[in-house]
Amino acid sequence: MIRSVLFDTETTGLDPMAGDRVIEVAALELEGDLPTGRHFHALVHPQRAIPEEVTRIHGITLDQLEGKPLFAEIADDLLGFLGEGKLVAHNAPFDFGFLNAEFSRIGLPALDGARMIDTLAMAKARFPGLPNSLDALCRRFGIDLTERSTHNALLDCKLLAEVYVELTGGRQGGLSLADGGQDSMPVASYAAVGIRTPRRIAPTETELLAHAAFLKKIKAPPWPAG
Repeated sequence: MIRSVLFDTETTGLDPMAGDRVIEVAALELEGDLPTGRHFHALVHPQRAIPEEVTRIHGITLDQLEGKPLFAEIADDLLGFLGEGKLVAHNAPFDFGFLNAEFSRIGLPALDGARMIDTLAMAKARFPGLPNSLDALCRRFGIDLTERSTHNALLDCKLLAEVYVELTGGRQGGLSLADGGQDSMPVASYAAVGIRTPRRIAPTETELLAHAAFLKKIKAPPWPAG
């Protein structure tokens, strides 16, 4: 089964070229786009201040990072976990940019952009004109957000793994072309890893209005707005 990795970062700001640094990185292993339960997680000391407005987003203060390793100390373990397969992230260019800036600082090669799968781009293609943040997608797919009071890289990875399954159409046992094939999995096994049966998504009235407004901006939309 094909292995890939879904990952997320938290940072001191928005621009690695301006000196912003990674302070948390988490990654989940996927096989056949399904979580295996294996994960990587590290808090990292950024060697710089964390602005208060950024802490309000992810809840991490510099005091909480005292004694945590520098990025150079976790880089080899992170690269080992990331492996050689596809890398999935929400707004992936942002996370790739930060990790590549960190790798560059310690003389390691950048992650290959050809490995990138951006779930934000996937969501925009599927739901044009609608909000496609991780929160919005979780609400749209009925994924529980009660634990997400602030951004947290590991929790965000777990939520994104559920969103990713929905965006890729979900997986169901019994759909293999050949009985007993390598990619087949009993329905019970999917329930065990928390994957729900794909279902029709009913947009809210607000989403329908936003979609209609988006279609009005298109010169010759391929489908009617109403």
